[in-house]
Amino acid sequence: MADLVACLSTGKGTWTEVKKLIHNQNWDNIYLITNDFGKDKFTADKELKFILVDVNSGMDSMKKIIMEALQDKVKTEVAVNFISGSGKEHMALLSALFKLGTGIRFIIPTDSDVKEL
Repeated sequence: MADLVACLSTGKGTWTEVKKLIHNQNWDNIYLITNDFGKDKFTADKELKFILVDVNSGMDSMKKIIMEALQDKVKTEVAVNFISGSGKEHMALLSALFKLGTGIRFIIPTDSDVKEL
């Protein structure tokens, strides 16, 4: 299977989409890029690994936090979803994954599965 890396931040209804991604596939690991609010309020029936970032700290700081959290943990390719979050979070995550040499597959949830774009 694969690891899932997803942003869990702002956007009306986006947490529901992230929850569908989590539950519609058997993931080896689930990494959620979020803030303290997301960590405290988001729940799922699977083990989640939260990577806490502050969108006000700047993209370089967020990228560094994400890289340190994923270093030596993710495989050569991960499934990625940006349904939730801001452009700053998305840019920091993409940059971190590319710097780590990780390939990405963009995915979206369907009614009962996950679809690769």
